[in-house]
Amino acid sequence: MKIDEAIQVNKFSTEWQRATVNLLYTSNWVTAVLEKRAEQKQITLRQFNVLRILRGQFPNPVTNNLIKSRMLTNTPDISRLIDRLVIKGLVDRCKSNEDKRAVNLLITDAGLNVLEELEQDMLLNDILPNHLSESECIQLNELLDKFRGSLDPEVKAI
Repeated sequence: MKIDEAIQVNKFSTEWQRATVNLLYTSNWVTAVLEKRAEQKQITLRQFNVLRILRGQFPNPVTNNLIKSRMLTNTPDISRLIDRLVIKGLVDRCKSNEDKRAVNLLITDAGLNVLEELEQDMLLNDILPNHLSESECIQLNELLDKFRGSLDPEVKAI
């Protein structure tokens, strides 16, 4: 479905405006699909992102600051997000031996299992391949990387 039909607009003033609205609409659509899938395991997309970061560093412990720096979305209260994962038994928290102020985080076996169960659904393996070829995905990635790479540094920080 074209963006014009999806949001019932007769005409955009420019193709740049159309592309911007299309990016926003598509991003929200993908986010909604992923949120619904994450809810099946009683976690949020941000929690899913934290688990992926922790798994990527496993078996090395990680600090809140490292997680915050690698999140896909701006997450101001990373401590509360981690608290929820600890309560669910998906993450372990312990004091750092090197820095008494820091807390080390490790993904648990339960966290690894939840992540593994969710990953196939979360990667949209049933959506992207049905609509885009691999070469189209490569092209899309190149265009998105080019677009983000050309942004003002102030905008990139968001």
